[in-house]
Amino acid sequence: MMVEIKTPEQIAKMREAGLVVAAIHEATRAAAVPGATTKDLDDVARKVIADHGAKSNFLGYGGFPATICTSVNDIVVHGIPDQETVLKDGDIISIDAGAIVDGWHGDAAFTAFVGTGHAPELYELSRVTEESMWAGIAAVRKGHRLIDISKAIEGYIRRQPRPASGKYGIIEDYGGHGIGTQMHMDPHLLNYVSKKRGKGPRLGPGFCIAIEPMVSLGTAKTHVLSDDWTVKTDDGTWSSHWEHSVALTEEGPLVLTAVDGGKAKLAELGVEAAPDPLA
Repeated sequence: MMVEIKTPEQIAKMREAGLVVAAIHEATRAAAVPGATTKDLDDVARKVIADHGAKSNFLGYGGFPATICTSVNDIVVHGIPDQETVLKDGDIISIDAGAIVDGWHGDAAFTAFVGTGHAPELYELSRVTEESMWAGIAAVRKGHRLIDISKAIEGYIRRQPRPASGKYGIIEDYGGHGIGTQMHMDPHLLNYVSKKRGKGPRLGPGFCIAIEPMVSLGTAKTHVLSDDWTVKTDDGTWSSHWEHSVALTEEGPLVLTAVDGGKAKLAELGVEAAPDPLA
């Protein structure tokens, strides 16, 4: 395993890329309304990237044909935008987006609610998934190991009241990852603890990781469709996906893809966010 350690100057460039991703999120969240197609959302993302003079790190990645991933309802991750998928009232959609600035990558995802009429358990699913991500982010501290992030994510999920379906499924086949000069780098981050994996590398300044829990209302098992991208839950239960890219600095964690650098949310968890290098 080779973990790429970044200088403060490189982290500042990643912050630039992260803010482009945040802008994509803002624009696509507003566009995720009943009647919009997932291709419409991809067009919105393309324009934001172009307006910021950035590049897409999704388009062409391993042959992926779009700028963002749009994963609706029981699609966990890697959904391909198209003209045929029309969002309807009551859907949920996870939008995963990335950008490159001067060779440095940003990557983040969120779950949005389309229209109205959603079951309470769907709001709770998204809340639990998002909060587990923040628990993982709060564990990005000097001296911790990679497994401490996994413990924080899984521990938060397991402490929550069970949904009506009986359990939350922490998706097993996909997880977080290192990020920097590439979108996906060592180390791979599990969203649960596996004794087979060991403790992983020790965290220190310059360590950058994309933390992205994916949770379903049922199974942890998934399968890939014939397009070789789209990932669905085996039992058809709906899922949520949240992600932020995070850098560990001498002053603490900096959430590269959050507009405020994670300051407000980390303060709620008793953690002081690192100063924004672009402020």
